[in-house]
Amino acid sequence: MIRKKQHIKTIYIIMLLIWGSMGACALKAQEPARPVVQQVSFPKDTLHITEFGAKGDGQYVNTNAINKAITTVSEKGGGVVLVPGGLWLTGPIEMKNNVNLHVQRDAVVLFTDDFDAYELVESNWEGEPAWRNQNPISGKNLENIAITGAGVIDGNGGAWRMVKRDKMTDSQWKKLVASGGVVDEAGKIWYPSESSLRGAITQNAGKGHAGQTAADFMDVKDFLRPNLLVFTSCKRILLEGVTIQNSPAWNIHPLICEDLTVRNLTVRNPWYGQNGDGLDIESCKNVLVENSTFDVGDDAICIKSGRDKAGRDRAMPTENVLIRNNIVYHGHGGFVIGSEMSGGARNIWVEDCSFVGTDIGLRFKTTRGRGGVVENIFISNINMTSIPGEAILFDMYYGLKGSLPKAGEQGDAVAEIPAVSEETPRFQNFVIRNINVNGAEKGIFFRGLPEMSIKNIVIEHANIVAKKGIEILEASDIVVKDLMLKTAETNPLIHVDNSENMVFTDLKPVGDIDLLIHVSGKSTKNVTFTGVKTEKVKKISAFTSGASEEALVIN
Repeated sequence: MIRKKQHIKTIYIIMLLIWGSMGACALKAQEPARPVVQQVSFPKDTLHITEFGAKGDGQYVNTNAINKAITTVSEKGGGVVLVPGGLWLTGPIEMKNNVNLHVQRDAVVLFTDDFDAYELVESNWEGEPAWRNQNPISGKNLENIAITGAGVIDGNGGAWRMVKRDKMTDSQWKKLVASGGVVDEAGKIWYPSESSLRGAITQNAGKGHAGQTAADFMDVKDFLRPNLLVFTSCKRILLEGVTIQNSPAWNIHPLICEDLTVRNLTVRNPWYGQNGDGLDIESCKNVLVENSTFDVGDDAICIKSGRDKAGRDRAMPTENVLIRNNIVYHGHGGFVIGSEMSGGARNIWVEDCSFVGTDIGLRFKTTRGRGGVVENIFISNINMTSIPGEAILFDMYYGLKGSLPKAGEQGDAVAEIPAVSEETPRFQNFVIRNINVNGAEKGIFFRGLPEMSIKNIVIEHANIVAKKGIEILEASDIVVKDLMLKTAETNPLIHVDNSENMVFTDLKPVGDIDLLIHVSGKSTKNVTFTGVKTEKVKKISAFTSGASEEALVIN
């Protein structure tokens, strides 16, 4: 129930309320300047790939012709390499300086399913150095490059990817198995070859040590799937208009790049595609992603900066990123940061986006051992519908297996709290505003670490319809302002555990509420509600697991 307050507590509450009302404004005052992304520029000189012997019949392998056209244009000072209408089968394409590879609308660039066309090369996999098959499209240490047009670039990923039995109908599974390949002993996963299966059961396949060569990994070569398009250490990049789809692993992976523009793309992968991410921006600076559509098998638009020690040693955060006016359909997350964010991420804006059917909407994930600081993230005007998991999720236990529950996965709580170190990740300084959600399993979920809470988060002006309401564990300095919340489960509407300095202002529960807030944990303190609509609330509060009634004030 609402308690009578002594004079000194009243003053303290007023201070909390002032802080809560000003929290978003304070962060806004600290908001850095938005990124200025330098653009590409090319001479109008154009060469057709057919001038170099290319044939668009879907049979002839055009690897040499396409690469010779790109090299010739680059050596002449730059220009356009035109891919005209046709079905252009090819092996790996290597971009060069000052080249715009333009794919006409009636053109399909299809990468060969002949694995021998892809050499094993020293590369990068999920934020760490590794040996992989050569990327179908790649470029390193380049400047002023583009892929434009309205055609299709297809990575032929079905030839590479393993497929889980539970992702298929019975008839689809039988057809897949009959096509060739092998099935594991448990009968649960199909692999395209024995080499692919061997890699799946080999620990850390592809991760080499000093002195190793490609020959050391030939027995698992088929397992080492490439990302479809990878640019590394490049400057001034434009990806515009084309459809990029069906990747062996991630679709688009800019790594350590500057001045990247992604505009009007369609990025597609089968919903069941293993590691079928859409766009993974890793350790990049000055990025614009706009007016694009994603429908993929894993995270859609994702921010990364390296994994664990490799990412910390690289020490290159992804920063100065503007993401706006995009639509995401299937995907594990609509907009995602992590989990490989060990180099940090900062100064990122996400605006005017729609997520339709993504597993999670806004997904921020990490775990102990990663390290890295994620901060100064500004998100506004996001619409979500048909979200099977959480609309807004912060999770610092990502990927752990065991007894700690979380949506769709399991994790292990650590009994002994470790000391804070460079391996301790941080999520802090987020402003999330103007959010509309119609249909999610849970509205808001925070789960920080006992040694490092999720800090300084503002959520304001949100309308959420979900099965469950809000769950916040190990968080501090949280402001939730002007939230309309309608849930099927109302016992409780909000659960706060081992968290402190939280202000809920102008909360608007919809319908009958069995229990407004469940407070748990000895560390919970300074949780304040003001302006909450309690007319249809049967019970205001409950306290368990050592939580004190003094931790909660409802004004």
